[in-house]
Amino acid sequence: MVKYSSIVIAAAWAQPTLSFVMPQKAITHNTVGTSSPPIAADSYASLTTSRTTQTSRPHRTASTSLSMSATTESTLSLTLEKPLGLILEESEDGSGGVIVTQVNEGGSAFESPSAEQLIQSKISTVMEQDVSSLSFDDVMDAIINAPSPFDIEFALPSTAVAETETTVEAEVEAEVVPTTPSYEVGATVTITVQQPETNKPDITLNGKVGDNLRKTLLANKDIELYRGLKKKLGNCGGGGQCGFCAVELTDDGEGVWGDRSDYEAQRIGKNGNEKCRLACMNNIVGPATVRTL
Repeated sequence: MVKYSSIVIAAAWAQPTLSFVMPQKAITHNTVGTSSPPIAADSYASLTTSRTTQTSRPHRTASTSLSMSATTESTLSLTLEKPLGLILEESEDGSGGVIVTQVNEGGSAFESPSAEQLIQSKISTVMEQDVSSLSFDDVMDAIINAPSPFDIEFALPSTAVAETETTVEAEVEAEVVPTTPSYEVGATVTITVQQPETNKPDITLNGKVGDNLRKTLLANKDIELYRGLKKKLGNCGGGGQCGFCAVELTDDGEGVWGDRSDYEAQRIGKNGNEKCRLACMNNIVGPATVRTL
């Protein structure tokens, strides 16, 4: 079997080119077509829990570079726009850094051709800065301070390229897993906003799947997302740092919004329950009822 030393995939509006480089001979294969650029709501750098189906917007681009050695070690280099749509957790092996545990629809990472390979990968560099051994907060700061789009490199788990042999010993009946509703990017869904602290009636507005929840709420002048002088003057402007844009997701549309990230839970802390989310870190993925805090 031939081992490829590198695979480079460019995703843009131009014709994509796949280059396969082997030890002594190079083969270049050009295909005609148009690739779908990634979708990214204008929001927080990395952690957004949006889940939507793949669609394209005509002004987003991304590039992907995957290099694999003859062994099981490999790295994946991406140029992505914010938000990435990645759920991150601290590495548990004591080496520092963060691991990708989930790639959510609606973020630019999901639109990458290599989205499935990112699961359980470790972020190794951000804008060529080595973050593989940094703390969770330091890695998040590097992502937040990076421009958009920016270069990010992942160390893929060994299972991504390892050769395995599977022996089927018995037929196992497939488990039936309930499906979660999904909505296409750009679809209009209903967002109901409750503001019990202001004694205002509930507000029902139309939101578009893929749009940032914080920006959607702020666009309605009758919704007071930042209540009080401290929140109005001290908020971080959607950077995922202050926690002042937290809302309670009282109805998540049959689970379509998924679970919140550990980073959100840390930022919200005792100021909200497990249903609370940071509006700046979530793209709209379906209908919902939210309550301002």
